[in-house]
Amino acid sequence: MFAILQTLSFILNIVWWIFLIMIIMSWLISFNVINTRNQFVASIWRVLNQITEPILKPIRRVIPAMGGLDLSPLIVFVIIFFLQNLIGFYAARAAVGAL
Repeated sequence: MFAILQTLSFILNIVWWIFLIMIIMSWLISFNVINTRNQFVASIWRVLNQITEPILKPIRRVIPAMGGLDLSPLIVFVIIFFLQNLIGFYAARAAVGAL
C-alpha cells in the first residue's frame, strides 16, 4: 500500500511541475519574452496544452475567467496540495501499521 501511495505522490509532483512550467511559459508568451512562431517553443507549448487542458477544462466550466485572469491552474494547485496531504496522512498510517 505504501508503494502505491508513494507512486501517486510522485505523479502528483510531476503534474505540479508541468502546471508550473505551463503557467510560467504562458506569462513569457504573454509578455513577448518568448514567441510561439519559434518551432521549438510552439511544440513545447502544444504539448503542455495537450497535457493540461483535460484537467483544466472541467474546472473552467465551473469557474470562468475573471477579467481575463484564469484561476483554474490555482484550483489545480489547491487540489494537488490537498491530495498530497491526504496521501501523506495515509502513507504515515501505512508506515506505522507496518511496524
